[in-house]
Amino acid sequence: MTSLQILLSVFGVIFVAELPDKTALAALVLATKYRALPTFLGAAVALTVQSAVAVAAGRLLALLPARPVHIGAGVLFLVFAVLMWRRTAEADDKEVKTKGDPTFLRAFASVFGVVFLAEWGDLTQLGTATLAARYAAPYVVFIGASLALWCVTGIAVVAGHKVGRLLHPDRMKKVAAVVFAGLGGLLLLGVV
Repeated sequence: MTSLQILLSVFGVIFVAELPDKTALAALVLATKYRALPTFLGAAVALTVQSAVAVAAGRLLALLPARPVHIGAGVLFLVFAVLMWRRTAEADDKEVKTKGDPTFLRAFASVFGVVFLAEWGDLTQLGTATLAARYAAPYVVFIGASLALWCVTGIAVVAGHKVGRLLHPDRMKKVAAVVFAGLGGLLLLGVV
Protein backbone atom coordinates (compact mmCIF):
# COMPACT_ATOMS: atom_id res chain seq x y z
CA MET A 1 0.00 0.00 0.00
CA THR A 2 1.29 3.47 -0.84
CA SER A 3 1.50 6.24 1.73
CA LEU A 4 -1.40 8.05 0.06
CA GLN A 5 -3.58 4.93 0.21
CA ILE A 6 -2.74 4.44 3.89
CA LEU A 7 -3.46 8.12 4.62
CA LEU A 8 -6.84 7.99 2.86
CA SER A 9 -7.73 4.70 4.53
CA VAL A 10 -6.87 6.01 8.00
CA PHE A 11 -8.67 9.28 7.32
CA GLY A 12 -11.84 7.48 6.23
CA VAL A 13 -11.93 5.06 9.14
CA ILE A 14 -11.25 7.69 11.81
CA PHE A 15 -13.59 10.29 10.25
CA VAL A 16 -16.53 7.89 10.20
CA ALA A 17 -15.77 6.61 13.71
CA GLU A 18 -15.50 10.14 15.16
CA LEU A 19 -18.72 11.58 13.68
CA PRO A 20 -21.08 10.07 16.28
CA ASP A 21 -18.46 10.14 19.04
CA LYS A 22 -18.71 11.77 22.47
CA THR A 23 -15.66 13.92 21.72
CA ALA A 24 -17.33 15.51 18.69
CA LEU A 25 -20.47 16.04 20.74
CA ALA A 26 -18.42 17.65 23.51
CA ALA A 27 -16.84 20.03 20.97
CA LEU A 28 -20.29 20.88 19.63
CA VAL A 29 -21.60 21.68 23.11
CA LEU A 30 -18.51 23.68 24.05
CA ALA A 31 -18.86 25.72 20.84
CA THR A 32 -22.20 26.97 22.13
CA LYS A 33 -20.41 28.53 25.10
CA TYR A 34 -17.09 29.73 23.68
CA ARG A 35 -16.04 31.49 20.51
CA ALA A 36 -15.40 29.22 17.54
CA LEU A 37 -11.63 29.72 17.11
CA PRO A 38 -10.47 28.86 20.65
CA THR A 39 -12.97 25.99 20.72
CA PHE A 40 -11.67 24.53 17.47
CA LEU A 41 -8.01 25.03 18.38
CA GLY A 42 -8.42 23.62 21.91
CA ALA A 43 -10.17 20.51 20.59
CA ALA A 44 -7.80 20.12 17.63
CA VAL A 45 -4.67 20.36 19.79
CA ALA A 46 -6.11 17.90 22.34
CA LEU A 47 -6.99 15.44 19.58
CA THR A 48 -3.58 15.88 17.95
CA VAL A 49 -1.84 15.08 21.23
CA GLN A 50 -4.09 12.05 21.68
CA SER A 51 -3.28 10.90 18.11
CA ALA A 52 0.43 11.19 18.88
CA VAL A 53 -0.07 9.17 22.07
CA ALA A 54 -2.01 6.53 20.14
CA VAL A 55 0.58 6.24 17.39
CA ALA A 56 3.47 6.14 19.86
CA ALA A 57 1.80 3.51 21.98
CA GLY A 58 0.70 1.39 19.02
CA ARG A 59 -0.37 -2.03 20.21
CA LEU A 60 0.35 -1.26 23.87
CA LEU A 61 -2.43 1.33 24.09
CA ALA A 62 -5.04 -1.25 23.19
CA LEU A 63 -3.98 -3.23 26.28
CA LEU A 64 -4.97 -0.47 28.75
CA PRO A 65 -8.04 -1.38 30.76
CA ALA A 66 -10.83 0.48 28.99
CA ARG A 67 -13.37 0.21 31.82
CA PRO A 68 -11.54 2.37 34.41
CA VAL A 69 -10.81 4.97 31.72
CA HIS A 70 -14.51 5.06 30.74
CA ILE A 71 -15.59 5.31 34.37
CA GLY A 72 -13.24 8.27 34.94
CA ALA A 73 -14.49 10.03 31.82
CA GLY A 74 -18.10 9.29 32.80
CA VAL A 75 -17.66 10.82 36.23
CA LEU A 76 -16.03 13.88 34.66
CA PHE A 77 -18.94 14.35 32.25
CA LEU A 78 -21.42 14.03 35.13
CA VAL A 79 -19.53 16.67 37.14
CA PHE A 80 -19.61 19.03 34.13
CA ALA A 81 -23.33 18.32 33.71
CA VAL A 82 -24.08 19.26 37.33
CA LEU A 83 -21.97 22.41 37.10
CA MET A 84 -23.69 23.47 33.86
CA TRP A 85 -27.17 22.76 35.23
CA ARG A 86 -26.57 24.73 38.42
CA ARG A 87 -25.04 27.71 36.70
CA THR A 88 -27.61 30.50 36.46
CA ALA A 89 -28.00 33.40 34.09
CA GLU A 90 -27.30 35.73 37.03
CA ALA A 91 -23.94 34.04 37.62
CA ASP A 92 -23.10 34.39 33.93
CA ASP A 93 -24.14 38.06 33.93
CA LYS A 94 -21.96 38.66 37.00
CA GLU A 95 -19.04 36.84 35.34
CA VAL A 96 -19.40 38.90 32.15
CA LYS A 97 -19.49 42.12 34.18
CA THR A 98 -16.46 41.18 36.26
CA LYS A 99 -14.41 39.21 33.79
CA GLY A 100 -15.87 39.97 30.36
CA ASP A 101 -16.04 37.24 27.74
CA PRO A 102 -13.80 34.28 28.47
CA THR A 103 -10.32 35.03 27.23
CA PHE A 104 -8.98 33.11 24.29
CA LEU A 105 -6.58 31.25 26.55
CA ARG A 106 -9.25 30.39 29.13
CA ALA A 107 -11.63 29.06 26.46
CA PHE A 108 -8.80 27.17 24.74
CA ALA A 109 -7.66 25.58 28.02
CA SER A 110 -11.20 24.59 29.04
CA VAL A 111 -11.92 22.95 25.69
CA PHE A 112 -8.50 21.29 25.59
CA GLY A 113 -9.04 19.77 29.04
CA VAL A 114 -12.52 18.41 28.33
CA VAL A 115 -11.64 16.97 24.92
CA PHE A 116 -8.28 15.60 26.05
CA LEU A 117 -9.87 13.68 28.92
CA ALA A 118 -12.85 12.56 26.84
CA GLU A 119 -10.59 11.06 24.17
CA TRP A 120 -8.64 8.74 26.52
CA GLY A 121 -9.44 5.14 25.66
CA ASP A 122 -11.82 6.28 22.95
CA LEU A 123 -12.64 4.14 19.92
CA THR A 124 -10.79 6.48 17.57
CA GLN A 125 -7.73 6.55 19.81
CA LEU A 126 -7.65 2.76 19.97
CA GLY A 127 -8.36 2.64 16.24
CA THR A 128 -5.44 4.95 15.55
CA ALA A 129 -3.16 2.76 17.68
CA THR A 130 -4.33 -0.35 15.84
CA LEU A 131 -3.84 1.27 12.44
CA ALA A 132 -0.35 2.45 13.44
CA ALA A 133 0.56 -1.10 14.44
CA ARG A 134 -0.96 -2.55 11.27
CA TYR A 135 0.60 -0.25 8.70
CA ALA A 136 3.96 0.41 10.37
CA ALA A 137 3.78 3.94 8.94
CA PRO A 138 3.44 6.04 12.11
CA TYR A 139 3.74 9.47 10.48
CA VAL A 140 1.20 8.70 7.78
CA VAL A 141 -1.24 7.24 10.32
CA PHE A 142 -0.74 10.26 12.61
CA ILE A 143 -1.42 12.72 9.78
CA GLY A 144 -4.47 10.81 8.51
CA ALA A 145 -5.99 10.43 11.98
CA SER A 146 -5.31 14.04 12.95
CA LEU A 147 -6.81 15.42 9.73
CA ALA A 148 -9.93 13.29 10.20
CA LEU A 149 -10.35 14.42 13.80
CA TRP A 150 -9.84 18.07 12.82
CA CYS A 151 -12.48 17.81 10.09
CA VAL A 152 -15.07 16.35 12.45
CA THR A 153 -14.17 18.93 15.09
CA GLY A 154 -14.60 21.71 12.53
CA ILE A 155 -18.06 20.42 11.64
CA ALA A 156 -19.01 20.14 15.33
CA VAL A 157 -17.73 23.63 16.17
CA VAL A 158 -19.56 25.28 13.27
CA ALA A 159 -22.79 23.47 14.18
CA GLY A 160 -22.42 24.26 17.88
CA HIS A 161 -21.64 27.91 17.23
CA LYS A 162 -24.77 28.28 15.09
CA VAL A 163 -26.96 26.45 17.62
CA GLY A 164 -25.56 28.64 20.38
CA ARG A 165 -26.72 31.75 18.56
CA LEU A 166 -30.25 30.44 18.04
CA LEU A 167 -31.09 29.23 21.53
CA HIS A 168 -31.44 31.25 24.71
CA PRO A 169 -28.26 30.80 26.81
CA ASP A 170 -30.15 29.34 29.81
CA ARG A 171 -31.90 26.78 27.63
CA MET A 172 -28.63 25.89 25.89
CA LYS A 173 -26.93 25.31 29.25
CA LYS A 174 -29.73 22.96 30.29
CA VAL A 175 -29.48 21.07 26.98
CA ALA A 176 -25.69 20.90 27.34
CA ALA A 177 -26.03 19.63 30.91
CA VAL A 178 -28.45 16.90 29.82
CA VAL A 179 -26.14 15.89 26.94
CA PHE A 180 -23.10 15.75 29.25
CA ALA A 181 -25.08 13.79 31.86
CA GLY A 182 -26.22 11.37 29.16
CA LEU A 183 -22.67 10.87 27.96
CA GLY A 184 -21.47 10.41 31.52
CA GLY A 185 -24.15 7.82 32.20
CA LEU A 186 -23.39 5.94 28.98
CA LEU A 187 -19.69 5.91 29.83
CA LEU A 188 -20.36 4.60 33.33
CA LEU A 189 -22.62 1.89 31.91
CA GLY A 190 -19.95 0.92 29.38
CA VAL A 191 -22.18 1.66 26.39
CA VAL A 192 -19.71 4.09 24.78
